[in-house]
Parts: sequence; C-alpha cells; structure tokens
Amino acid sequence: MKKLINPSSIVMFNLIYRKESFLHRKTSISLYFKNILLYMSLILAACQPQQTKDKERDIKAHLIIRNAKVITLDEQNPMAEAVAIKEGKVVAVGTNEEIEKYASSSTKLIDGEGKTLIPGLNDSHSHVIRGGRFYNTELRWDGVKSLKQGLQMIREQADRTPEGQWVKVVGGWSERQFEEKRMPTIKEIREVAPHRPVLVLYLYGEALMNEAALKAAGIDKNTPNPPGSIIERDESGTPTGRLIAAPNAFILYSTIAKAPMLSFEEQLNSTKQYVRELNRFGITSVVDPGGGFQNFPDDYATTDTLSQRGELNLRIPFYLFAQKAGSEYNDYLRWVELAKEKNSMDEEIHHHYFLEGGGENLVMAAADFENFRQERPVLKDSMESELKKVVSLLVENRWPFRLHATYDESISRFLDVFEEIDKQTPFNGLRWYFDHAETISEKNLQRVKALGGGIAIQNRMSYQGESFVARYGKEAATSAPPVKKILQMGIPLTLGTDATRVSSYNPWMALYWLISGRTAGDMQLYSLENRLDRLEALRLMTLGSASLTGEEGIKGRIKPGYYADMALLSHDFMTVEEAKIPSIESLLTVMDGKIVYGVGRYETLAPAALPVIPTWSPAAYYNGYGGAKKGL
Repeated sequence: MKKLINPSSIVMFNLIYRKESFLHRKTSISLYFKNILLYMSLILAACQPQQTKDKERDIKAHLIIRNAKVITLDEQNPMAEAVAIKEGKVVAVGTNEEIEKYASSSTKLIDGEGKTLIPGLNDSHSHVIRGGRFYNTELRWDGVKSLKQGLQMIREQADRTPEGQWVKVVGGWSERQFEEKRMPTIKEIREVAPHRPVLVLYLYGEALMNEAALKAAGIDKNTPNPPGSIIERDESGTPTGRLIAAPNAFILYSTIAKAPMLSFEEQLNSTKQYVRELNRFGITSVVDPGGGFQNFPDDYATTDTLSQRGELNLRIPFYLFAQKAGSEYNDYLRWVELAKEKNSMDEEIHHHYFLEGGGENLVMAAADFENFRQERPVLKDSMESELKKVVSLLVENRWPFRLHATYDESISRFLDVFEEIDKQTPFNGLRWYFDHAETISEKNLQRVKALGGGIAIQNRMSYQGESFVARYGKEAATSAPPVKKILQMGIPLTLGTDATRVSSYNPWMALYWLISGRTAGDMQLYSLENRLDRLEALRLMTLGSASLTGEEGIKGRIKPGYYADMALLSHDFMTVEEAKIPSIESLLTVMDGKIVYGVGRYETLAPAALPVIPTWSPAAYYNGYGGAKKGL
C-alpha cells in the first residue's frame, strides 16, 4: 500500500527551512545536516499515524472468543481471557481489553461465558480413516451404562436393518463398564436378533456372532482355525459363534471385512458424521496409524475427496500400514516412490491432511498382538531380517515410522534391529515411535532415548486393565505403561485412544485414565507415582501429539502464529470432579479458524448436522457415545 504524507507537513518543512536559512546563513555544514535530519524526522512522524492505522487494519480478526478461561499451554502466557483469530491462525491472546482492539465491524464476537477454552485435542493414535468409512454401519456401545441397554439397542437395530446388512457392535467398550459387569452371551444375542446377522467385537480379543452372521461370513464345521486364532465349537464340531484371537487377531479383522460395504456416497456421509462426533469432544486433529484391511490408496478415497472439497473438519496426518505378509518391502518401496512423485502429498494438501510415514504395522512378522487374556505371542525367527529390510528403506528415505509394540520381549528384539540399522544408516533425528509399550522396561527406554525415539501411549488399559492384572498381577500393572518414568527420562511421549475397535474414541476417557489411574470398570491400576496431573495429561494430547508429526511449533498451543484449533468445554477441566472428566464435551469447536461444531447457544454458529445415510444406519437413531436415542 502506498503511504501518504500529510500536505501540511510539507508546508511546515518549507517554512522552517527558509527561516533557518535567513537567520543562520553562516551556520556550519554539520549543523545544516543536523537540521535536515530533524526535518526528516518530522515528516516520518507525520507518516506514522497512517502506518499504524494500516497495520491495525491488517491484523483485524475475523473471530474473537472472549470472556473465557483460556488454557493456552504457552509457558510465557499460560492463562488468558480472550483470543483473536484470522485466516486460520491465532493472532493475539490476552485480556478482554487487550484483544478488543482486534475487533472490527465484521469480526464475529463469541462470549465464552467464563467457560474453559483449551487447544484442540489431538489424538495421536486413532484409526479415523477406517473408522469414518464404517461409522454409519456400526452400533456403538461406547459409554453405554448397562448390558440391558446394549442388548435393547441390538434388538431395535436388527428390526430396522434391511436384509443383506449386518448389525455390528465394533469395539470401544468393556463388560466392566456395565452395571451387570459381564459380557453378553451368544444366547442373548440370538434372542434379541434371531434373523439379521449380528457381530459383537470385544476389543481385539474375541467376537460373538449369531447363526445368521456365521452363515453370512461362511463359517461352518469345515472352516479351519486360522493361525493363532480359534473358532470355538460345540461337541459336534459346529461353531458356537465365538471367535477368539489366540492371540492373532486376523480372524477378527477378516470376519469384519466380510460384512457389506456402504456405497461411496454413503461412506462420505459416514466419515462426515464420525468427524462431527469427534468434534463433539473437542478433537481437531487425529494421527491415523493405518490399520488392518485399510488399503492404500483405495481405502483413502473418502478422506482424499473430503479434503479436496474442503469438507474435512479434522487435521489428519496418516501412516501407511503393511497389509500382506511377504510383500511388505515391495509395498513400502512402491509407496516411497509414489510419495516422491506426489511430493509426499504434503505440498498438495499442506497442514490439513497428509502422508506422514510408515506404520504402525511394518511387517506382519513383528505383530505382537495384545489379547491380555491369552499368552503373549512369540515372534518368528524371520522377524529381524524382514523388519531390518523395511526399516532400512524408511530410514534411507527419511520416512518417519511407528511400530506396534506391546511387550518388552518384542521391543528388545525390535531395538536390536534398529541399533544395527543406525550403525549403517544413522537415524540422525528421524522421528520414530513405539506404539503402546505397556510392559517396556527402563533398560529399553534408555535404548529408545539413545536412538532419538518416542513412545505413543493409548488408554487400552482402561478396557483391558482387569485382564492384565488377572494374567500378570497387580504389581506389574502399576507401571503398564511406565508413564512417569518416560517423562522423567525426557523421552517424547504422546497420548491417543486406539479407537475404534479397541478403545472408545472419547478422548476424555484417555485423559481420565492418566489422571485417575482407573479403568472403565473403576479398578485402581496406578498409584500417584504413575499418574499425571491434569495439565501434564492435557499437554500429551496436544503438544505431545503435535511433536509426533513434527508440528509442535504450529499446533497444540493457543498462541500467536499457531493454528486456530480450540474447544470451549462444558466443564472446567482443571476443577471438575475427577469422576466427571469422561463426561466433558465441547460446546464450541474451532478448527482452522472455522467453527465446526456447536451446541446450546453456540449451535447456530456451526454448520447444521447432515442427515444420516443410509436411513437405517444406527447413527441416525443413537447419539454416538453414550448410546442415547436422538431426539430425547
């Protein structure tokens, strides 16, 4: 913009100069130049008001949230009252009075009414792309209080589900969350749904099916047990309807995959419904670690499409998960070359949706499945050579990677491989993480730190803590995983959920687990020595998760220059009764500076909820987490 000088300033300059010339014709050259500098300073001073006005106009906010209790996670400015937002970024944070100057006639002003405002939550391990594709087909028991209610939901859903479709309850629950403190029986499932196929998945431990589902899945007397899996049978050899991961979960993956798929348009709608449900809890970012039967690039078409349309109200960095034993190296070689051609998609879609690296499964031989009701798996002798080949490729091409690693015995062998690779091709700051790490030892934590690695934990113990205690004992469970030790050692640590087939997608359950040390069934797992305070826990699901993808300088704080991702909460996270933390929701969620979710007085500010398709979908009748019926 051209800067204008006030004409009166020029006139004043001429008058002063002429007077000085008349009175001091014999003035020294040096004094002459001093006067020139004085005159020029007057001109600059005359210009300054206009420049200030231009600068203030340039930083006027399009959105301001004020009268809030702002937890910024910025060490230099930890608490505030108001936030100014422009073009997807935070431009200012401060008191109501300090932020007032950023308002203009076009600024949208939101009254936080004293509610707590936090940085948008970032779930560092959630299978959101797969979860979105299937959300409209799944009956969620997340947060359901009684088995009686859960069975009634199956009965109702079976009545409305059309022929050829299945009723599926897929993860996110524990029998210990129910008032009855027990699993459903196959007999009960048959009674409430005798005709439609029903599959109830319990973590990655087992699945319960009625006869219609067994028939639809092609499981009968002649079906052999897959390796590491059991099809439970009666005395005559007929399958009972119970499938067990012992501990290989392939039988569960593959059986779920036999259910009918939604059309592509229905999958788009399903993903948008699921993203809205995540926004309901204040989630604005999810790091997707890939998943079984989640094939690249075909099964990424829904999120690709929504991102390209500008309709993906969630930031999703994602990893690529090896799908087929024996072809992992060739798959990663192909993906690395594809990423080079497309400039890793990061340039194309930038900060919203991009390919981050490889994992969480790198080779099938390294899969140490976690079914704490079963003995831990012993990995194949070929694991080291297979893993070395793939990880060497990733390190050579500077691909970040993550690896599913439940047991310390497996982790020791993985680290042997990594240390050998590092001697030949140094990791040299490459981001890499172990996922889960419930039983990792201090010795192996030291090795992780030496290689510059990190740990990504999830609240799987919320749902499996009792089973872990039954097999390994209470003492072993007190540090599974050793959260405080990891932080004390200065190892990067991040928090996620492992939704949707293991844990619930509700992030407040994960935060509650770290803060209280309790399971969903209210068992006290951890003493104070392995629990976090509320601010420490919140940092793990904001800044910690951002560091996983190298975004800690732009995401995870409410600070000028950072992404404008934040959530106004229903309860004060810092003071609410501990037992009520899982019930926290967002009243207003902002992602990329846009309001993407609102309820109550903020509902009209957010996009309206879309109708659910297909119309028989459970998502059209139940309100996601908690299982409440819509409209009630």
